[in-house]
Amino acid sequence: MNHPAAEPPRDTSYELRAGVPTVEVFRRLRTDAGMSDKDPEAAAIGLAHTWYGVVLHHEGEPIGMGRIIGDGGTAFQIVDICVHPGHQGRGLGRRIMAALTEELERRAPATAYVSLIADGPARFLYEKFGFADVAGHDSVGMYRVRDGG
Repeated sequence: MNHPAAEPPRDTSYELRAGVPTVEVFRRLRTDAGMSDKDPEAAAIGLAHTWYGVVLHHEGEPIGMGRIIGDGGTAFQIVDICVHPGHQGRGLGRRIMAALTEELERRAPATAYVSLIADGPARFLYEKFGFADVAGHDSVGMYRVRDGG
């Protein structure tokens, strides 16, 4: 994995903490950022299986998050990267990604496969952290959502 991109100067009113949000905060952060809501029971199970996560706070209030899920050895996926729209454009997504990629560099095996799904212009942020489109390789990104999910 490439080295994380340099971070802009930090606004000290924001604090990034390792961990996962509560189910309620997780659901709120996702929907506030325009992402799909998740069933509370499913969210509780998923959050409990986080390999590493961070929650970004502004004046004590959670306003962003990011998680890494995976098997702990061969495969990892970066998920749930979001920042409340009222706080976007300040380099906060970059701070979240830097924390996640630093933890991968620190603890994940060098041979691990790390993936993510980039929605819209978020791809430009992820490219700064060494992620590339799988187009041109023998890989194709695919997904499946259960009916009603």
